[in-house]
Amino acid sequence: MLDKLELDRRTLASSSPTNISRRGFLLGSAAASAGALVLSVGLPTRAAFAETANLPAGTRVPAFLELRPDNSVRLLSPFNEGGQGVFTAMAQIVGEELDADPATFVVENAPAGDDYKVMGPPMGRITGGSMSVRSSYDVMRRLGALARQMLLQAAANRLEVSIDDLTTEPGQVVHAASGRKLRYGMLAEAAMDLPVPDPDSVTLKTPDTFSWIGKPVERLDVRDKSTGKAVYSIDVQVDGMLHAAVQHAPRLGLTVGTLANEDDVKAMTGVHSIHRLDGAVAVVAERWWNAKRAVEALEVQWNDPGPDGTNKRYMPADFSTEAFRKQLAGEKAEGATAEAEGDAPAVLSKADTVIEATYFAQYLHHAQLEPPSTLARFNEDGTLDIWLPNQAPEMFQAAIAKIAGLEPDQVNIHSPMLGGFFGRHFLYADANPYPQAIALAKAVGRPVKLIWSREEEFLRDPLRPMVAVRMRASLSSDSMPEALEIVSACEGPMEANFGHNPKAVDPTAVEGLSGKSYAIPNRRIAQAYVRSPAPVAFWRSVGNSMNDFIYESFLDEMADKGSLDPFELRMRLLKDTPRLTTLLQHVADLSGGWKRGPFQAEDGTMRARGIAMASPFGSHTAAIAEVSLRDGEVVVHDIWETIDPGTIVNPATIEAQIRSAVALGVSQALVEDTVYESGEPQARNFDGYPILRPDQMPRVHVGIIESGEKMGGIGEPGLPAIPPAIANAVSHLSGKRVRSMPLSKITLDG
Repeated sequence: MLDKLELDRRTLASSSPTNISRRGFLLGSAAASAGALVLSVGLPTRAAFAETANLPAGTRVPAFLELRPDNSVRLLSPFNEGGQGVFTAMAQIVGEELDADPATFVVENAPAGDDYKVMGPPMGRITGGSMSVRSSYDVMRRLGALARQMLLQAAANRLEVSIDDLTTEPGQVVHAASGRKLRYGMLAEAAMDLPVPDPDSVTLKTPDTFSWIGKPVERLDVRDKSTGKAVYSIDVQVDGMLHAAVQHAPRLGLTVGTLANEDDVKAMTGVHSIHRLDGAVAVVAERWWNAKRAVEALEVQWNDPGPDGTNKRYMPADFSTEAFRKQLAGEKAEGATAEAEGDAPAVLSKADTVIEATYFAQYLHHAQLEPPSTLARFNEDGTLDIWLPNQAPEMFQAAIAKIAGLEPDQVNIHSPMLGGFFGRHFLYADANPYPQAIALAKAVGRPVKLIWSREEEFLRDPLRPMVAVRMRASLSSDSMPEALEIVSACEGPMEANFGHNPKAVDPTAVEGLSGKSYAIPNRRIAQAYVRSPAPVAFWRSVGNSMNDFIYESFLDEMADKGSLDPFELRMRLLKDTPRLTTLLQHVADLSGGWKRGPFQAEDGTMRARGIAMASPFGSHTAAIAEVSLRDGEVVVHDIWETIDPGTIVNPATIEAQIRSAVALGVSQALVEDTVYESGEPQARNFDGYPILRPDQMPRVHVGIIESGEKMGGIGEPGLPAIPPAIANAVSHLSGKRVRSMPLSKITLDG
């Protein structure tokens, strides 16, 4: 079976809408992803699909794999690729058990469907929380082993030998007795039409026999990204589509009033139509630039129904981040307890030495490079095709079906490669363009691609929460922490998007504050719920991104108060946790030996070092930062970071993710800050929202410990220890305790 399919690389759908079957999806999207010429063979029959219906998700081989005659392997990944390297990891894991070189894999995002819910209930599947590889490692290995078994059976049938007499080499089945070898591509069609074996019937390889797992396999997505062939949602085109741009109300909760110049805008070049949406106006045009210019020209009167006149989050006209920070700092509630050990309040009430401080973490934008977009197309058969960046296809499918008035199986979710994650692509109310794209496509009767301009994205981007955290601690006679009480005033992203439970603590609000391994005998960790007028969301490493800064910085305050070195304090508090003391010593050795400073560097600058630790998403990290001050500005020269993720799939990906996380950690520590005045964000593009400049990026030195413990996450754990390591170094060098970010807004000597 050889089909030559000439397709424009940006065209992912035909001009004749159809309800896409899985077989059709496999064929069509294979062509779109591979470029101009694709050989598509070995596709399973409908009977083969039917026979897998009762198998557990993740073992239905025909849903995931297409074996091609050229010996390449097409894999539909249950997790979306957005730069974190999951496509390569999936190829390594499946290829290991399939006995196929990961370099021969073509990996794409899987569609929505029960076949791909490999995480099990209640998640099903999402790409987030640094869970992709660790949640599916065993399942995807078994998938590869089952496919290998099917190839062995197909070869046994063709050669008329016992399956027990066959083995495999990379990409081929071998009959050692006769010396005959059959390439996987020769067996593809027959193998994929065989029944999938019992998942419990295959034996997985032992780690000592691994060929690719644990090795620095090259990323599969780099070439297409480097050559411009990678297709993102913003690139997708279908025949007959129109383009749309929007102008949102300047504050959440406002409604559309009169349009003073509607007729003039309708007469502008390329304009097709003008539309009133929920809290926004849109222009549909033949080209996006025409739509953008026209919608920005609209003179809109925005009506303010007040907080009681809207069912959505309402932004007051007098809201400012400075006033909200003071409100959070003044919150006196004791909060709901998330963790309690001993009796911290009682010990603190009787202590001779008590340390008190209030720490702050700022609102932050996601600021991903790819602006949000959605392409929606209603088809003649009543189905809806929709292309959009997302981290949870089934969740989006259900939400889109409800909005469109369809059944979920009538909605075909297409998930192109993501231009960054950072927690941006979940179901945030008022922060996604898909409801608008659906409404516009329905109104004009043609496919519509809606792109939010950078300015509209900064206006509607849901933020990392702002928090104020009250810290109190007491020291024993030997200067060791004896009691610790923490109360965080904030709204966590989980409760912000799924509803606040007054009887419970949002775990995403206190992660990084609770569950620490430090042996402090009396602890109380709590959350005082304060609703945020600004919408809040998940952000890379979620609560850990702000709370580890707070906890680890205050731990240094305790060390200073007790005249202890902060490295030694951590070692003593973790003496009964050898995995973490090993980690701490490893990063010290990586840096050439711990020295706090201040000390004079070879270039004559006075420098100091700070240390911090974090244990998010099943992994453990320790980081050391070396800084100096130049005219009051913080200069981060070096970051040393060691991670212990337990078990490793690809060390090269781990190093890349640590470097990426360091960049984002340094950026939020030094410069990033979302500021509101009069209910509106002051930054509407990168000229007003600075991110880390290339000349501010430190040298990064990465250490990896494979402890053999349960596998942890990779994408997010590298970030949380970076801001406190920097802050602790700056505090010691400047003599001024850093209790908030970004450091660019703190006056420092130097």
